Amino acid sequence: MTSVAVVTGAASGIGLATTRRLLSEGWAVIALDIAESQLAAARTSLSDGASRLTTMVCDVSSTAHVEKVFGQIKSTHPVINALICCAGILRLGALESMAVEEFDRVFSVNTRGPWLCARAALPLLKPAAAAGQAARIVFMSSIAAIRPKTGGGAYAGSKAALSQLTRVLGVECGKYGILVNAIAPGTVDTPMIRNIGSTSQMGQYRPSGDSPLGRVATPDDIASVVWFLLGENARYITGTTIPADGGTSAAFVPPGTGR
Repeated sequence: MTSVAVVTGAASGIGLATTRRLLSEGWAVIALDIAESQLAAARTSLSDGASRLTTMVCDVSSTAHVEKVFGQIKSTHPVINALICCAGILRLGALESMAVEEFDRVFSVNTRGPWLCARAALPLLKPAAAAGQAARIVFMSSIAAIRPKTGGGAYAGSKAALSQLTRVLGVECGKYGILVNAIAPGTVDTPMIRNIGSTSQMGQYRPSGDSPLGRVATPDDIASVVWFLLGENARYITGTTIPADGGTSAAFVPPGTGR
């Protein structure tokens, strides 16, 4: 039987790498993203697994849209084995001057969106768990939830909230046999990071940059952690956030001392 995963934010970055990894492992993937043109491009780049790939436009911040999309998923895939929430946005600025609309948008996509998707996915995950199959939820938190930065307070707050939801949902879903975990990447070479722009646009915010391992993460690095959490070796892990940052948050490195 082919395992089935729903991946949000699947058109680029970590979501695209995760989709590619799952397809390469023989899974069927329902790839969701708000960007229709990027989804089409992703489908072209994933042609090797096209027979097991379904793409759907979804705004994870919209209750109505999430419910509609998952209703459509249920009609074709009444049982799924995994939900991987990679959709996210970054908005920069000091908390004292950030527009309310920007603040709300960050939490709407980064925190509310994964919760909406998890709530909609649980009726599809429960039958998998009841049948003794894998049933997993993986949220994409951030090392910012552990070590926040000035200029990125809204983003850090949204990811810290997501990590807390992971803890509670993991306990609540234990009785069903559904495992819920989050991953906290450091700096990853994704379009979101590359599109931050100039120093003047960043204000006080700076990406963490190279980790103590001497580089930033690739999306494939994070997709490998997702794959671990979906596997049998992670069968007793739930309700936790796993840092995947090359040691960036492990200890402070004073400026000018090197890593």
